[in-house]
Amino acid sequence: MTEAAAPLSVRIEPLGYTFEAAPGETLLQAGLRAGIELPTSCRNGTCRTCLCQLVSGSVRYQIDWPGVSADEKAEGWILPCVAEPVSDVLLDVPFAYALS
Repeated sequence: MTEAAAPLSVRIEPLGYTFEAAPGETLLQAGLRAGIELPTSCRNGTCRTCLCQLVSGSVRYQIDWPGVSADEKAEGWILPCVAEPVSDVLLDVPFAYALS
């Protein structure tokens, strides 16, 4: 019997929001569950409304080719609507806000 993976920590700067992401959950889904709204529109990795900077940590994408160029990926840009963390992450999302 294998143990369930532990939730990972997500921190949103510059406002200092912190929440957990469950295994298999996108950063956008985890934020919404925690009451944090990240910029979004299409939710499928094509519109780029949610494009933000991954300051530290790592993610994997739930789709084969999200709308981020190889150069943007190398610079740390990600799409949280289709990215799930594989480690604790720190994101720079200037327009994030609390829903409550």
